[in-house]
Amino acid sequence: MNRRSFSKIASVSLAGASVSVLAEPWPVEGKHYVAVSPRQPTLDPNQVEVLEFFAYGCEHCHAFEPTIDAWQKKLPSDVRFRRIPVAFRAGPMVLHQRLYFAIESLGLVEQLHRKVFTTLHEERRRIDTVEHVADFATRNDVDAGRLVSTVNSFSVASKVTQATTLANGYRFQGTPSIGVDGRWLTSGSMAGSNPKSLEVAEHLMRLAKRRT
Repeated sequence: MNRRSFSKIASVSLAGASVSVLAEPWPVEGKHYVAVSPRQPTLDPNQVEVLEFFAYGCEHCHAFEPTIDAWQKKLPSDVRFRRIPVAFRAGPMVLHQRLYFAIESLGLVEQLHRKVFTTLHEERRRIDTVEHVADFATRNDVDAGRLVSTVNSFSVASKVTQATTLANGYRFQGTPSIGVDGRWLTSGSMAGSNPKSLEVAEHLMRLAKRRT
């Protein structure tokens, strides 16, 4: 399936998939989640790693953000949650990757992460250039020069490269998708809805803990 069209198609297909999901054992490997091969690296072998692959321009990621944010805040200490911004093409999507990692590097995720979604999807403002980034910072009471400098930094560029490599290793087809422990991948289109993908992720977390 084409990555660009994935999110829009997924929202249409979920309603028809919900009945079949409930009518059989759940979750089922190969349907509600898939194994990742080869296994992808994680940051800490002593923790189960859960990744959210997202894109700021994805309307489904915007809608899902409050739910997954509340969920990740309740995860146990032996689970590490990471957001991985992805880009299916060059241009603003790559800038959005840099913007997230800059926000993360500055310790401003709580303050700014959701506001990026709000800016793009509710206020209908563009963040396509560093000038737009500076304007976004100013409107949200953040030092614009510091944010732009971090967006353009070598460390952020390195994180973008690492994120792209990791995303390619998971071979997901659309956002939002969830990777678990370098071993499995699930998503709303597989699980039946984005909230159900969190239930699948919890199942996979239990599997990972038994296999560690």
